[in-house]
Amino acid sequence: MNIVQKSLIAGSAAIAATIVGYFEGRELVGYLDPVGIPTVCYGHTATAELDQVMTEAECEALLLADLGHALATVDAQLPGLPPATRAALGSFVYNVGSGAFQGSTLVRKARNGDLIGACNELPRWVYAGGRKLNGLVRRREAERQLCLEGVRNEPNPVESVRPAATGSAAAGVASRPP
Repeated sequence: MNIVQKSLIAGSAAIAATIVGYFEGRELVGYLDPVGIPTVCYGHTATAELDQVMTEAECEALLLADLGHALATVDAQLPGLPPATRAALGSFVYNVGSGAFQGSTLVRKARNGDLIGACNELPRWVYAGGRKLNGLVRRREAERQLCLEGVRNEPNPVESVRPAATGSAAAGVASRPP
């Protein structure tokens, strides 16, 4: 991997972190999210406890670790995405979880060479606990626009997207319509 490729990967991670931070917000004290899941910091749920108190530095560390896992899932399932598309899907996986992403129509479309169709799947994922949430509507539209921006600015974005083996991971909060 050359310096340009490394820079693009790092840039997409920074973009994804910005999106996640904006839409998740940072809460230093554990709380219940809209569907009753204990959450802390930037939407972290894996080890969160109600009323748990975290520092800003701990929240930043959790964000980087959780986002690293999300981007690794994107890279494993859809290697070689344009940086903006990778960032958008990293934010998406951060929110819905690896398991939901891996089995999604979005991934199937991307693997079949339909990256525009894959990006346009994002707005379907706006439900949590069976309820359509306005915050998810706004987030998915932002992710969709960024995803499409990557596809539009890449000369041959589909060439390196290849099927990957699927694995299991916990699903997240957001889901498609019931």
